[in-house]
Amino acid sequence: MNVKKIVFGATALMVMASCGKQANSGGDKDEPQPYKTQVLAEQDAQLETIYPVTIKGKEDIEIRPRIDGFIDAIYVDEGSVVKKGQSLFLINSPSATQALTTAKASVESAQAQVNTAQVNVDRIKPLAEKGIVSYTQLNTYENALLSAKASLAQAKAQLANAQATVSWTQVASPVDGVVGAINYRLGSLVSSSNVLTTVANTSNVFAYFSLNEKALTEFLGTLEGNTQAEKIKNAPEITLILADGTTYEEKGKLETITGVINITTGTANFRAEFPNKLGHLRSGTSGKISIPRTLHNVFVIPQAATFSQQDKILVYKVQGDSVIQKTISAHGMPDGKSFAVTDGLVSGDKIVSSGVATLSNGKKIKAE
Repeated sequence: MNVKKIVFGATALMVMASCGKQANSGGDKDEPQPYKTQVLAEQDAQLETIYPVTIKGKEDIEIRPRIDGFIDAIYVDEGSVVKKGQSLFLINSPSATQALTTAKASVESAQAQVNTAQVNVDRIKPLAEKGIVSYTQLNTYENALLSAKASLAQAKAQLANAQATVSWTQVASPVDGVVGAINYRLGSLVSSSNVLTTVANTSNVFAYFSLNEKALTEFLGTLEGNTQAEKIKNAPEITLILADGTTYEEKGKLETITGVINITTGTANFRAEFPNKLGHLRSGTSGKISIPRTLHNVFVIPQAATFSQQDKILVYKVQGDSVIQKTISAHGMPDGKSFAVTDGLVSGDKIVSSGVATLSNGKKIKAE
């Protein structure tokens, strides 16, 4: 009987001890948990905005024949470097050749008429001076001479036009540059509506990109100056990122911004210029540009301190021994891990810097 009492008493003690541990464990869950925090202080932040671009030569010239005919010769190949005035194609134009032959014959005929009229004037003039013939007859011959000379001048003008037309059979490059794709080959019938090739002057290249209306306003707001021209002049140097992800060695400069927003796309077009002395950039290629931008008096916080809710970015601000949600305006930093906060917080605020997924509005924490 005594043994049974002892066993029963020991069992009761074990049950009470177990309940006490469970009670203590439940109490631990209610205690505030530690979270890392950050006290905010204003600083400057360097941002980079990336835009896709299309690269074109400073001069992309379409080469078209000025006369109809067949391609008789092609003097260059695709990718050739050519100089201004260098022949690219030879066009066989029978009509131009025939027009030149006719013009030459017309000049010779007109010259013969002038010679004949001059002989008549020289013959009649002494007779008129001696009174053998009338001055009226002399005037008639002199007028015939003037008419012959006018016909000769007209024939020479037609010859000059014919010679110019024949010179068009030699299709030359209007600029220094690089030859693009050759669209027609020997024997092809071509006219002024056909683009034989393009010649791109790529000593400098243009990078074209666009910004929507909101981004344009924000971008211009970061530049010094009162007018658009002054802002463009004060724009920072631009970095070009090539299609393979490498950074182009030369920096570019913003040149122009269109003064009208495209109604269809809602964007404004920009043009930046990059030097291309080594010819690494080709017309028609694509890439991205990075425009640096400095924000003054902002707060730099880790992206891990934020969370999204209905397209808004929020943080947990420490208030006493608990946290409250705060909506902020923020811009992504180039490192991809931080935000530059421009609105929603003030200097001296303390925010939770990590572990925000386990928090809720009004939750008590132990700030670290």
